[in-house]
Amino acid sequence: MATEGTDSTKGAEEQEKLADLNTRDNLEAMLDELIEKPGDYDAIKERIETNFRQERTILILDLSGFTRTTQLEGILPFLLMIHQMQRLALPSVEGHGGILVRADADNLTCLMDGVEDAITAAKEITERLATANVILPSSRDLYVSIGIGHGRILNVDNEAIFGNQVNLASKLGEDLAESGDVLLTEAAYAQIEESGIKCEKHEVNISGVELTYYSVL
Repeated sequence: MATEGTDSTKGAEEQEKLADLNTRDNLEAMLDELIEKPGDYDAIKERIETNFRQERTILILDLSGFTRTTQLEGILPFLLMIHQMQRLALPSVEGHGGILVRADADNLTCLMDGVEDAITAAKEITERLATANVILPSSRDLYVSIGIGHGRILNVDNEAIFGNQVNLASKLGEDLAESGDVLLTEAAYAQIEESGIKCEKHEVNISGVELTYYSVL
């Protein structure tokens, strides 16, 4: 009969083994296999999904004002704004169980355990930035827009994530959201529909594709 200690050790070993498999090198090797062995596509696809697939919440943040600030003051002040935004935003993400996956210029891509946590973190971020804006010059005010998705993704060692909900969250946060907006994909909204969080439904046509999303009120 296995003891609790034995079960814990076994679980830790399984997690360590999965971490070894969940690497970019391993993903690229399996993608090479897909090219070289097209007849084994289904089996290789299953291995990729076993090693990399997760169901997670995605939060993507976009800092507003790049053109305005660089035109008025040049690139260095905007780099300072990015740094200030990250110092203010990341503690809120991490404080609600999230992790930073990638920081690309004025964007942050984060993974959260659930949509409610992501919304709470998003609201906290906008509040922290609003407080900072009280003492910042108006030309360097910090405003962000945030898109949140939820669903199956491929997660490469918490350093790169891929999936439809990643793409949709990016579209919401970077293209559709205005400063201060927190927008949810339809799948993300489904996770909190019964939570009491008030949202407004929107529908938009983008390149011939109908997209439904929700703004957090």
